[in-house]
Amino acid sequence: MQNDTGLIVGPDGAMRCFWHGNLPDYLAYHDNEWGRPVVDDRRLFEKICLEGFQSGLSWLTILRKRENFREAFDGFDFERVAKFTDTHVERLLANAGIIRHRGKIVSTVNNAKRARELADEAGSLAAFFWRFEPGPQERPATVDLAHLRANPTTAVSVRLSKDLKKRGWSFVGPTTVYAFMQAMGLVNDHLEGCTCRAKVEAERKAFRRPT
Repeated sequence: MQNDTGLIVGPDGAMRCFWHGNLPDYLAYHDNEWGRPVVDDRRLFEKICLEGFQSGLSWLTILRKRENFREAFDGFDFERVAKFTDTHVERLLANAGIIRHRGKIVSTVNNAKRARELADEAGSLAAFFWRFEPGPQERPATVDLAHLRANPTTAVSVRLSKDLKKRGWSFVGPTTVYAFMQAMGLVNDHLEGCTCRAKVEAERKAFRRPT
């Protein structure tokens, strides 16, 4: 890591956020996914569930099991997951390819039911989640390492967390929700100087927000 900037030199010589450590799969996630705006309901549901599974673990652990999770949870089609029974839960607890945590598995089934209700109410999950995109006045003037270290949650992630919990969602605390917002492009937290920051900002500028 370059001093206190939070940046590292990648294999191509470009500067990037430090957290992927230049591990090839993690680097690809940083460059091609993290922070890029998402409107697809399945991807949004997948991510918020996987952030719940990450609780107490590293995202890299989840990332390397993501395809297993997708297979286990029917591609995170929340209409299908909402119909999972106790038999499905027991089968998932025997699946060594995912995180075998009963509470998190049961939470995913519960959240699928809540997602179905929310999509019916708001028109889509995307329409609901993008209501919580922070305004310019709620964002830092500079996204640097000090900002990221000091802000594992924000006022907006607290509001979104409370709203989801009120609707019956689980494993959606403010820290989990902020990580979801960072990954799904509701904020651009690529550090100043990261080669991806301007690309993500341009993509967000061109992005058509769902209504």
